[in-house]
Parts: sequence; structure tokens; C-alpha cells
Amino acid sequence: MRILLAEDEPTLANQIKSVLNTEQFVVDVAADGAEAQFLGETEPYDLIILDLGLPIRDGITVLKNLRDGGNDTPILILTARNDWTDRVDGLDAGADDYVTKPFHMAELCARVRAMIRRKAGQSSPVFSKDEVSFDSRTNQVMVDGMPISLTSQEIAVLSYLFHNAGRLVSRTELSQHIYQYDGDRDSNTIAVFVNRLRKKLGSDLIETVRGRGYVIKAVA
Repeated sequence: MRILLAEDEPTLANQIKSVLNTEQFVVDVAADGAEAQFLGETEPYDLIILDLGLPIRDGITVLKNLRDGGNDTPILILTARNDWTDRVDGLDAGADDYVTKPFHMAELCARVRAMIRRKAGQSSPVFSKDEVSFDSRTNQVMVDGMPISLTSQEIAVLSYLFHNAGRLVSRTELSQHIYQYDGDRDSNTIAVFVNRLRKKLGSDLIETVRGRGYVIKAVA
């Protein structure tokens, strides 16, 4: 799952990115509002974390411009603790949730996971199909109750397919959501990851629609 982090304070941005990376999220960082809006308009993201106090173009303006342009990506705003009017303005402008600074990283990650699940229409953090289960809180995968070891790239592919269960996902779309903006997006490697997942989790979990992509059809 791929996240855009718009935060101009380098130390905080690096801390947030590092924590999200450990949870297997791919993170692009924008240091100002103009860059944040450009990436938000031109790149596909599963969630945007948007600081309201950005230079060049403030977060509220970025938020309004993205929503006015039809962007429906979940947006979590970061605000100063005492700026309650900013929180109200952000929510009214189309933000889905907010976190006030300073905050605990564990809370931020929990809100990120919950927002991504909500967009997927999934209330439970555990996705299941037949004997396979995937816990989105820990990225733990089980088959018949036994833990299965996956690489970070395999987890990224499986997570995206589970969060988009019931919908056909192309190789190109998968590559856009598991690699960073400046990453080497080779959609041909997606087939390799899918084949590895089938060997580890069973051949029936991920279905191929030849020439179009992959789908996990039914999720509990």
C-alpha cells in the first residue's frame, strides 16, 4: 500500500516514513504544498497524510484543490494541538480524519490502517479467504492456522489484492502501489511475486484473468 506524506519538518517526516516502512507501507515524501498537490494529482495513493502548515501552499488549499479535482483518496491531516479551527476547516474541506501534534506513532499507524480498511469496505483488520488469513495490523499470514513467512514485496502484493478483493487488479496498478515514486516499477516482476504467493499460500487464492490481471474473489 502506497502513502503520500506531506510534511515539511525533515526530522518528523523521516520518523513517520521510517515507522510506516516497518509496517510495509511504501511512502513518498513531499516537503511543501506545491509538491504534495502535484504528487496527489498525478500519482495513485492509498492514503495521503497531509500537514496543514506546509510552505509554498498550505495544507487546506492542497486539500481543497485535490477534492475539487475529484480525488477521493483518504486524507489524514496533521494539525497543531491548539488549532481546533484548522481541524474543523480540514474536515469541512474533505479530510477523513486528523491527528494532533505531538502524537504517538502507534496511534498514527492505527488510524492509517483503519482508514485504508474503511475504503476497502473491510471492518475487521483480518482478511480471510478459505484457509488463508492476513492480519493487516501485523502483516501476519496464516494458512490453516500456521504462520507463513513472506518477503516484504510478497506482503505488499497480497495486502493490495486483499484490500481490493472482488476487483480485477492489473500488473501495472499493482506496481504503482508497491513501489515509490522514484522506484523501479517493473510490472513483469509482479508475476514472479504472485507465483511465489501461490506456492506458499495455495494455487486457488489468487486468480489470473489472462492479459488483464489478478483478483482475490471472495473475502470474509
